[in-house]
Amino acid sequence: MSTQKVVIGAIAGLAVGALLGVLFAPNKGSDTRKKISSKSKDITDGIKEKFNDFLDDISSKFERGKEDASDFTEKAKS
Repeated sequence: MSTQKVVIGAIAGLAVGALLGVLFAPNKGSDTRKKISSKSKDITDGIKEKFNDFLDDISSKFERGKEDASDFTEKAKS
């Protein structure tokens, strides 16, 4: 079993455990729903941020590739 699968399984287990802990906590239903909503928003914001970072990284690598190709073309012309 690869390390990546173990890490993903551990993270999934933690997420399920946290969700079950919140659902079975001795709070009112409205408080529990607020907590779930808040955590969901935090997780969604984190995923959006990581995705935007990923897109920025890919974009910068693409731009560097274009510049390298342009430099190569200029050198080939010389």
